[in-house]
Amino acid sequence: MLPDPGVCPSLAKDRAPRCALESFCRRIPVSAHLAGVGLLIAFLSTLGCFVRAPGMSMNMAEGDTLISVDYEIFGKVQGVFFRKYTQAEGKKLGLVGWVQNTDQGTVQGQLQGPISEVRHMQEWLETRGSPKSHIDRANFRNEKVIVKLDYSDFQIVK
Repeated sequence: MLPDPGVCPSLAKDRAPRCALESFCRRIPVSAHLAGVGLLIAFLSTLGCFVRAPGMSMNMAEGDTLISVDYEIFGKVQGVFFRKYTQAEGKKLGLVGWVQNTDQGTVQGQLQGPISEVRHMQEWLETRGSPKSHIDRANFRNEKVIVKLDYSDFQIVK
């Protein structure tokens, strides 16, 4: 017998429940289970956690959750086209935000976009940068989940 299409197939009616709640779960539509998972992922992402169900890629788990994060990069990052490469990498990843030199010899900015793409950009800022740069360290702060993007492009601020 095929399971009800609106009910999770792993909760088929022809096998014994594995836990006390399973008989209750059989009556909950799959869409309700998925909505609960989405809410849990959104909540945990505000704490900086990563959640992935078995067999689910990070992109599937993260969905369209947007985040914003400020950054500052230390090292030989001025006079080596770091801002130009940062802008290009950000645009390539579909991110928005800005980048600028500071009077202290660092580069700072803000990234906004889907969690997975922001994570790629953070790794790029920490480890790669422009070809002639030398990154000593990267600081990331003020990370938060956002509902919409504050920028429409990735800008170099002079």
